Amino acid sequence: MKTVQISLNSIDKVKSFVNDVTKFDYDFDLVSGRYVIDAKSIMGIFSLDLSKPIDLNIHTEGNADDVMSVISQYTV
Repeated sequence: MKTVQISLNSIDKVKSFVNDVTKFDYDFDLVSGRYVIDAKSIMGIFSLDLSKPIDLNIHTEGNADDVMSVISQYTV
């Protein structure tokens, strides 16, 4: 598992983020405080406090370089 901090501070960023991560077969979790939601769920993302950075857990066996190149625009 790999963890990175991301920022989704606009509606357009949330929509493009969900479109980007749904292209992968990995499981993605967003962690904000005590809440853990599926990063592929746009409704779940909007239930979080998006004014501050969120931890993204990428559940993969490898190094996830392919994912990191796609989500680099969201990382903090």
